Amino acid sequence: MISLATKRPLAGGFTRRGACPALSAPMQTGDGLLVRLNPVAGGLSPGQLIGLCEAAAAYGNGVMEITARGSLQIRGLSEASAPLFAAAVDRLDIGVRTGVPVQTSALAGLDPGEIVDATSLSENIRVGITKAGLGARLGPKVSMVVDGGGRTALAEVAADVRLMAISANSAPLWQVAVAGDARTARALGVVEGDEAACKAAVSILSEIAAMGREARARDLDAEKLQSVLGHLEVGRLMLPTFERSLMGTIELRDPRIALGIALPFGHTTANLLRTFGEAAEAVGVEDIRPAPRRTLVAICGTQAKAEDLRKQAEALGLVTSTDDPTQSISACPGAPECASGHIPARRMAAEIANEYSGLLDGSVHLHVSGCAKGCAHPAVSDLVIVGSDAGTGLVLRGTARDAPLVFATNDGAGRGFANVAALVSAERRAEETTAQAVQRIGHSALSEAFGQGRR
Repeated sequence: MISLATKRPLAGGFTRRGACPALSAPMQTGDGLLVRLNPVAGGLSPGQLIGLCEAAAAYGNGVMEITARGSLQIRGLSEASAPLFAAAVDRLDIGVRTGVPVQTSALAGLDPGEIVDATSLSENIRVGITKAGLGARLGPKVSMVVDGGGRTALAEVAADVRLMAISANSAPLWQVAVAGDARTARALGVVEGDEAACKAAVSILSEIAAMGREARARDLDAEKLQSVLGHLEVGRLMLPTFERSLMGTIELRDPRIALGIALPFGHTTANLLRTFGEAAEAVGVEDIRPAPRRTLVAICGTQAKAEDLRKQAEALGLVTSTDDPTQSISACPGAPECASGHIPARRMAAEIANEYSGLLDGSVHLHVSGCAKGCAHPAVSDLVIVGSDAGTGLVLRGTARDAPLVFATNDGAGRGFANVAALVSAERRAEETTAQAVQRIGHSALSEAFGQGRR
């Protein structure tokens, strides 16, 4: 548990943007202080989730979120209310992760399709990080992923160090990669056994720490990596496997069933999430685990109970299918909820999901950002709509921080996207995905269509 007396540098001591806003160090945002929680393995009981929602409503602005990495966020806290919220979390006996994030699947040890249960290795890595004194020397954004295979949904989670199980055999084979998600990370090779994998991970993190708290794995050059890993029996390279969704019902190693649902754009109200927690409690859910892709995974006793909870979640407006168009969109609160927002990002995203669901076929990702900070999705998206003082910009294959190709007025952004959607719909061929059509149509034509929102 976190000791409120010794770990609360609140007065004038909020974390800077870019740091991780843990319970002990809230971060100032456009709508007040933000706290991010990473529950320990096993997640939250329904009762704890209900209590957390009550605390978020009492001490924050009632907005709760799940991030793309699977963290819980509570928004709208103040300097006065943040200590009260932390005390409420303490009373609920919610254990939260601190230190360097070492992320595993929400179903590690339960998924019959996993190659290796990554729980033991991840714990050994945490111990190794502590023994090496790396916690205080690494920057707040440095992280690790340990992917044991199966239904992990970890492929899109970027990390400084990635370990991915290749096979179990007599000893697990782990592929070592750095600086990226499953598609973009630089694969270095394969090590045999948990001990070698732990040693490789801690060695790489030590080299990052040696470069200072601003350093990341991407700053390590090839020569340095070779010197770090030369003694670790690095072997052949393997092609990584990619995204495996946690949405829907999943059979576990035992008779229980996991149900994965998502929050629309990772966002909901504390009152609605409390209602979901009450429904989960009523059907006997054992625990509820936040997971990547803004997902909650509920461990249910039977298939019938999982289906009952799924229907109740759907009635509450939560996402219960991977085909839901909101799964293709990331959006921050935007204006007026966030003082930094220039456009009502989340409202726009909901309208786009409703009106243009046919274009959101899973082949493209749209990011609607209230400002250039791009909090909801820092990574690259196929299409980005971003608000600014100069108007609302369109970015193709980039981030909210990139220079837009064209601007519409902030009140014309909706018209601008409608023009883009109409162009893509008219030009898309029968056999094409939306992504293929966007690529073929080209930046110039898409920019011209969006720019008509100036008029």
